[in-house]
Formats: sequence, C-alpha cells, structure tokens
Amino acid sequence: MKLHTLKPAKGAVKVGKRLGRGQGSGMGGTSTRGHKGAKSRSGYSQKQGFEGGQMPLQRRIPKFGFKNPNRVEYKAVNLDTIEELAQKLSETEISVQTLIDNGIVGKNHLVKILSRGELKSKLSINAHAFSAKAVEAIEKLGGTVNKL
Repeated sequence: MKLHTLKPAKGAVKVGKRLGRGQGSGMGGTSTRGHKGAKSRSGYSQKQGFEGGQMPLQRRIPKFGFKNPNRVEYKAVNLDTIEELAQKLSETEISVQTLIDNGIVGKNHLVKILSRGELKSKLSINAHAFSAKAVEAIEKLGGTVNKL
C-alpha cells in the first residue's frame, strides 16, 4: 500500500447531480424542476409551515393554557449538594456567590434551597428562598438561614 494508491471505499463517495448542463446529462432542459410554477423558478422559497394552501397545523390546533407573566423561577439547590460543597471548601458560610463560583448555579439565577439529602454540619446559608423542611433541617443543627 502506498499513499498515491489510497482511495475511499466503493460507494462511500456519491457524485452530485450536475444540473442544467445540457440534454446529454439526462438532467438538461428543466433541470429536474418540472414545468412552470413557482417551484421551477429561481429565488423560490416556501413560507415556514406552509402546507400548499391547506390550513397549517399550527393554526388548526387550538390555543390553551396560561403563561403567568409574573412567574418567578428559582434554581433548586438541595441540602446534599450544599453539604458536599461545605465539605469540599471546609466553610461554614454558603452564599449565592459561593454557589456561582463553584458552577452550581448561573450568575443570573435566583436560588431556592430544598431539603433533599442530609445536612451534617452547622452552616449559615444565604439564598433567595428556602423550603420549610430545609429551614427546619438547617436550624436543627444550629445553623442560620438568611433570605436575600
């Protein structure tokens, strides 16, 4: 085997159609576009969702539901995640900035502490919101909860 003898496997490379190159190509004349109509012309592009004049799917299906414009979304962080972080950093105070610095939440997220997992150390936690069980678990160990 030599470099100049290398070639792709049979059937691996497909030769593209050479459109509009005369009758001898077998695809001359209309260049596989058929006769007349918008689809045969240059510059044709169909509108997104167009179904040939039939009522499009997004208009046939009824609207339903309600999107609350005042909804406040929180990024959930559980106690087991906070315990892991506290062990890793050996800190007693966990703030939103600490969570951001360690890649647990993004810088624009509001943080809510939830109660999954077990807390083993006394911690002071700063966050935007807390679940009732999380507050109970933190204060049971003598830790403090600070809402921002």
